Parts: sequence; structure tokens; C-alpha cells
Amino acid sequence: MKVVASRFAQYMNKTYKRTGKLWEGRHKASVVFTEDYLLKCYRYVELNPVMANMVASPEEYMWSSYGYNAWGDESEIVIPHDQYLNLDKDKEHRLICIGLYFQ
Repeated sequence: MKVVASRFAQYMNKTYKRTGKLWEGRHKASVVFTEDYLLKCYRYVELNPVMANMVASPEEYMWSSYGYNAWGDESEIVIPHDQYLNLDKDKEHRLICIGLYFQ
């Protein structure tokens, strides 16, 4: 993969007359300190396929956690964050909270 990434970067740099690493400086990590920011991160990630015109609604994207977070769908791979669970102890109320947040 390193060779593929390196060659792709060389191709892009040559084609678009640029230099340097292909993805340098574009992505940064941020610590999630608050419940509000966590929910914004969820919304951003889960709405990305919609914003990219890959699907019309977030539940259509098969790799999304949206079904679990918004509709309570069962999932073997989604592990809910404590802040998400703290929205409400009752699952139905929590789903209402997250649904309202996505509107």
C-alpha cells in the first residue's frame, strides 16, 4: 500500500503541477469534550454520504451507524459512546432526542 500511495502521489503531483504529500495538512484530530460536540460529530459522519450525493438519506448508506443511532436498529459492530447513552436511559426517548438533533 505504501508503494501504491507513493506512486499515486507522484502521479497527482506531476499531473496537477504540485509538490509534497498528497494529503498533508488537510486532516486534523479534535478531542471530543462535550455531548453537544459528540452529537455534531455523529451528524457530520452520518450525513457525509448524503452530502456527497452517494445516497438520498443517511439510512440508505449500508456502512453507516445512522440506523443504530437514529432508529435503534440492532448492530453487532456499533458500540455506543457513553455520551450517546447518557442522552436518556430509556432507549425510545434517546432515539427521539437524536432524531430531533438530526432535523
